[in-house]
Amino acid sequence: MQKLKVHQILVIGFMLFSMFFGAGNLIFPPLLGAQAGSNTIQAMAGLTVTAVVFPILAVAAVAKHDNLMKLGSYIHPWFASAWTVLICLMIGPFVAIPRTASTSFEMAAAPFLSLDAQGMFLARVLYSLIFFCLATLVAMKPHKLKDLLGRIMTPVLVVLIGSVFAAVLIKIPAAVSAPNTEGYRDAPFVTGFVTGYQTMDILAALNFGLVIAVNIRDFGVTDRKAVARETIKAGVIAGLMLAGIYFATAYIGAVMSAVPGLLKEGETGAGILTYAILQCFGPAGQILCGLVFLIACFDVCCGLLSSCSEYFNRLVPMVTYRTWLFIFAIFSFVVSSAGLYRILSFSFPILKVMCPISIALIIYGLIRKRNPDDKA
Repeated sequence: MQKLKVHQILVIGFMLFSMFFGAGNLIFPPLLGAQAGSNTIQAMAGLTVTAVVFPILAVAAVAKHDNLMKLGSYIHPWFASAWTVLICLMIGPFVAIPRTASTSFEMAAAPFLSLDAQGMFLARVLYSLIFFCLATLVAMKPHKLKDLLGRIMTPVLVVLIGSVFAAVLIKIPAAVSAPNTEGYRDAPFVTGFVTGYQTMDILAALNFGLVIAVNIRDFGVTDRKAVARETIKAGVIAGLMLAGIYFATAYIGAVMSAVPGLLKEGETGAGILTYAILQCFGPAGQILCGLVFLIACFDVCCGLLSSCSEYFNRLVPMVTYRTWLFIFAIFSFVVSSAGLYRILSFSFPILKVMCPISIALIIYGLIRKRNPDDKA
């Protein structure tokens, strides 16, 4: 069999979506909506380019050339190695993986705790330890990710977010304020475009190909071109799902834009989504909100741990996949203790450099022929 059945490609597409949709994908669209207010549509058009369109194109470019290393090697072998390692570290233990634990703690655990600063720090450490132990356990079998993430976790997550969006449509008046920041007031598209960098989907898409290919081959598809074709189909499915949820959560943020004092200094977007859910569901909404963030962040953590470990295992074969998995999990656990706001503050300046270079590489990969002797 060299072509997936409809339900199989849906499972792969759902799995890829769940690997994309984590901490950043939940917190930045509602923050954009709250800050952009009446300019939310223009701002979301910009975010959609960097957080949906280019990630889909990245999946297609990497699938066309088999992997990121091969694509990068057309420019220079040293660039290929250095850039792939840097991407893995950014979407792995330096930023994205620790961010999953920090965000899910802030939303799924912290609201239920009445502790001082030291007690909250210890609680975060304990939570992160349990979180990474469970994620590492799941990531030990990367070919099984499609079963847990694609068949179970993603449908549950989509239903929960859909319920929140429907409740906001019904219960909260669709009134929005003027833009709250200079960027969204003067250049909403460009500001949304740059905000999309923080989802890190452009970088992640360049590196998810290995895990997607492993799961497609597990269905029995072995031909290289067939694997590439099915990978691109999964990318389109995941991209459409991302776009739908981005616009839904940005709408939630937009109708919250007029709430006095909601956009406090250091706001990451998590508080905006929490406030909307509490307004719609009351005290029980905190549990619903915690579940949404926990499932989304756990899915992405498993996918990132697996994809980074797969790559480094191929880069340094003498170190086993499981050894790399433990190394990344332990390092991510340590970084996650810094807290969500510090992680975001550290990462954004780096992403503003890395994402434009990745966009150029994606375009290059799409227009370049696969013939290694072609220098055009």
